Amino acid sequence: MSRPLAVFDVDGVLADVGHRVHHLEEGRHDWRAFFAAAKDDPPLETGLALAHELATEHDLAYLTGRPEGLRRVTRRWLTGHGLPPGPLVMRPAGDYRPARVLKLAAVRRLAADRDVEIVIDDDHEVVRTLEEAGFAVLQASWATHSRGQGRALRQAQEEDGRT
Repeated sequence: MSRPLAVFDVDGVLADVGHRVHHLEEGRHDWRAFFAAAKDDPPLETGLALAHELATEHDLAYLTGRPEGLRRVTRRWLTGHGLPPGPLVMRPAGDYRPARVLKLAAVRRLAADRDVEIVIDDDHEVVRTLEEAGFAVLQASWATHSRGQGRALRQAQEEDGRT
């Protein structure tokens, strides 16, 4: 019998994107530069510690709004920071749905085959949507962003459907 899943978002939960948000602020939308810098994201130690703690009784899955083209970079980042292996669900090329819509569909797909016991995400819209759908969710609050960074990330997730 398989263990239940703990599903972790990457950006804002495990990886600190703060150093690259300036590519999205003040009307700029330099997606190429924003995503190119993902390999240099510092880890969020609270998120990593939680992942290791939950991995003692759960299998981990990673669910990110990052585009599919960043799969290799994201896998290297997860492995390089000592995270346990697990499925990596990414945004399909050309899919610009809001993060809340994309992630709900992805969690439902994961839950079709496995018991999804908890999802950890930092986006309050994603958290609200998943909770309304009946999933247990922990809102990650350990990443700190300035007001402008938070606004830029919200737009990227909900309006642009990019992360």
